[in-house]
Amino acid sequence: MPRFNYTDSLNLLSKFTVRRAWNAAKVFGSYHISRWRNKPVQWGYPVSISFEPTTSCNLRCPECPSGLRSFSRPTGMLKKDFFRQTIDDIHKELLYLIFYFQGEPYLNPDFLDMVRYAADKKIYTATSTNAHYLNDINAKKTVESGLDRLIISIDGTTQEVYQQYRRGGRLDKVLEGATKIVKWKKALRSKTPFIIFQFLVVKPNEHQVEEVKQLAKEIGVDDVWFKTAQVYDYENDPNNLIPTIDKYSRYRKNSTGEYAVKNKLNNHCWKLWHANVITWDGMVVPCCFDKDAMHRLGNLKMQSFKEIWHNDNYKQFRRELMESRKNIDICANCSEGTKVWND
Repeated sequence: MPRFNYTDSLNLLSKFTVRRAWNAAKVFGSYHISRWRNKPVQWGYPVSISFEPTTSCNLRCPECPSGLRSFSRPTGMLKKDFFRQTIDDIHKELLYLIFYFQGEPYLNPDFLDMVRYAADKKIYTATSTNAHYLNDINAKKTVESGLDRLIISIDGTTQEVYQQYRRGGRLDKVLEGATKIVKWKKALRSKTPFIIFQFLVVKPNEHQVEEVKQLAKEIGVDDVWFKTAQVYDYENDPNNLIPTIDKYSRYRKNSTGEYAVKNKLNNHCWKLWHANVITWDGMVVPCCFDKDAMHRLGNLKMQSFKEIWHNDNYKQFRRELMESRKNIDICANCSEGTKVWND
C-alpha cells in the first residue's frame, strides 16, 4: 500500500462530511455483511468514482487499449455539462473522484475546468497522466484547479528504457512537466497536488527501480509508487514484459512452467461495493478492468446514477461475483492483492 503521508492524508480527511462519513460506513458495513452472509447486500453509494475524460492518447503503449487503438466501444471526449450534471447528483456522498480510465486526460480541453468544479464541491480529486502536456500554462492551471493528487507515469529513467513501454513518448517531456508542477506548487504556495511518480515495473525497466527513487528526490516529487503490469496474453508474453523480480509481477510460473495469475480470485471484491467507473459517454461499468466497457450496468443518459447503482443489473453482477468470480472475464487478470505501491 502507499506510504502514509501526513499532509495528503489530512487533506483527504478534510473532505469528509457527516453525510459522506455515514455513507462510507454503510458501504463498508454492507460489504462485510455480504461476505458474512455470502449474499450481496448494498447500502449507500460509492465512496470513489473514476470518470473518463477521454479515450484519446498520444502514446502507443503495448498493453493499453488506448495506445493500441483497439477499442470496440465508441471513443471520444467527456462533455463538461454532462459531467457537472452527474456530479451534482452524487457529490454529497462522493469522497474521491479519479479523473482517469483510459486515454490521456490533458487532451480534453475542459479537463481542468471539470477538476475545479469537483474541487469546489470539496471532493478529493486525482488523475494520472503521461505528463507530455504539462507545459508551463497547464502546470500552473493544474495547481490552481485544486487537483489533490497527480500521478505521473514514468516507466524508465533513460530514454532508451522509457520508450520500450511508453512508445512514442519522450522522457525529457515527462521530467520537464514534473519540474514545472513542483515549481508552481512552490510559487503559489500550494500544498496540492500531491505528486507521485508511478513506475510500471516491466522486464525492460526493472533494473531502474532504485534510480527512479533518486530521480524523484532530485525533482521534488512527493512519492514513488511501483505498479505491477497487466499483460493480456500472459501465457506467451509476446512483448517480453513480465519482470523477473517476483514481487513486481502479477504472475508466477506454475508446476508446468507456464505463467498464471497470482491472485486466487476469492468470491468477493471490495471495488464492487465502494467504487465504479463512468466512461466518457455515460456508460457505468464495474471497475477499471472493464476497459472496453463490456459489462454495462447502466447508461447515465437514460437513468440517474443513484438509480443505476441499485438496479437489477448491478444486483445480478454482484451476485455472480459472489457465486463464481473466476467465471467473470474481467476478473481473470485482476491485480487485487498483487499490487506493489512502494518500497
